[in-house]
Amino acid sequence: MIWNKRNWAFGLVLLLVLPLFSGCGVYSFTGTSIDPTVETISIATFANNANNGPSFLAPRFTEDFKDYFQRNTSLKLVPRDGDLQFEGQIIAYDFAPAAIQQQNGQDRAGANQLTIQVRVKFTNTKDPKQDFEQTLQTSEPFPATRDITSINNDPTVLSRLFRNIISDAFNKSVANW
Repeated sequence: MIWNKRNWAFGLVLLLVLPLFSGCGVYSFTGTSIDPTVETISIATFANNANNGPSFLAPRFTEDFKDYFQRNTSLKLVPRDGDLQFEGQIIAYDFAPAAIQQQNGQDRAGANQLTIQVRVKFTNTKDPKQDFEQTLQTSEPFPATRDITSINNDPTVLSRLFRNIISDAFNKSVANW
């Protein structure tokens, strides 16, 4: 066979089209593997049952949770009774010394750590074998010079911590990781 322009064009098209016909099922570029019959998601407001958590914690976490799923799936968010359902509670919001150091004969915190734990319940009405209830946790160290008020007033810190927990819930529920 002589490789002329027409054969090269055909070969190129073939290389680009063939991968579209192979594969193992439902896949998206976000890494989700959601059954095509699943169309909706409902995310109830997470309760703030953490003793030390600020009052804005639950609504902000819930909104970040909703935003993450809306950005990373094509599921329609409904107020309740979605094909996929999330609910839960924030059970811990602890700011504590992480590294004790001695200065002038006194113990002082060399660093502090914020730990957040969220109990997540996931229900898949189309495939109950995927249901789970699990406590997800994240933590981050901070210099001893940062207090809890400065951290609570820093939206990027809490968004980063929330994203860790939300991505764990996402991966466990719709990415099947």
